[in-house]
Amino acid sequence: MSLLLGDIVAALGGSLEGNPQVPIERLAPLEVAGPQELSFLSNPRYRQQLAASQAACVIVAPALRELALQRGACIVADDPYVYFARVTQLWKQRYGTPVPVGIHPSAVVDAAAVVHPTASIGPLCVVERGAVIGAGTVLKSRVTVSEGCHIGARCILHPGVVIGADGFGFAPQGGQWLKIEQLGAVRIGDDVEIGANTCIDRGALQDTVIEDGVKLDNQVQIGHNVRVGRHTAMAGCAGVAGSTHIGAHCTIGGAAMVLGHLTLADGVNVSTATVVSHSINRAGHYTGFFPMDDNAHWEKNAATLKQLHRLRERIKALERGLDAA
Repeated sequence: MSLLLGDIVAALGGSLEGNPQVPIERLAPLEVAGPQELSFLSNPRYRQQLAASQAACVIVAPALRELALQRGACIVADDPYVYFARVTQLWKQRYGTPVPVGIHPSAVVDAAAVVHPTASIGPLCVVERGAVIGAGTVLKSRVTVSEGCHIGARCILHPGVVIGADGFGFAPQGGQWLKIEQLGAVRIGDDVEIGANTCIDRGALQDTVIEDGVKLDNQVQIGHNVRVGRHTAMAGCAGVAGSTHIGAHCTIGGAAMVLGHLTLADGVNVSTATVVSHSINRAGHYTGFFPMDDNAHWEKNAATLKQLHRLRERIKALERGLDAA
């Protein structure tokens, strides 16, 4: 199982500096790649690893071509990370196990659901009444698509995904909670990928919407009536509360939380573990967490933070006194 360097460049482009007949048997990280393996360098900070690498060939940007040639063969590409991603796709096309088209015998698909003939419904999946599964979409094992939900074309839903469970809606009544029936559904666009055990709740009145090209990692929670703009990506354990609208081309870091009824503009990048408590109207990188420290220092700093409001009022009083003088 191998690909010749020349075959890779013929298929994907780029400029090969080296012998096109060298066979590549595996793709590997730069620091551990061996003489039959292909790797890449996208961050110039790791150029020392490049010099020491034993890889048969390394994918690099034009600015690192000369440095790469000092150690051996290289493929020069404008964006090495994107090129490496395309190599992984080429490798899977050649040697990966084909996804079986059709419905696995153990899956349960309602007679009133619509599944495109080119879709793949994996073991123990459930597709309920009125659900629609688009062309080329893959539901891996134990995926549930609830009634009336719509999945677009060429989507990938990993094991344990739940689409269209009830949103968290309850009205307080006499010390108890009265359920608000969730009458909307979930609409997912084309080319969306959803990681294992992620849940997307159905809307209360209108649909929850995930637009084209969105990528969600494992264990992400999307509340009811959320709208996620095209090509936005969220890392593992992120959570979005109900009725929030997230723009296009945003990134939400791992374990970040976005509170409900907010709006995030296009191009907003939220750091890991950040809690977004108000709308963000401009593109940019936003961070909001207290830096980790050893516990004793953290407790002292936390105690100081509690006094900031009182200190601010004292400073204002002093400033007023100075102005009066």
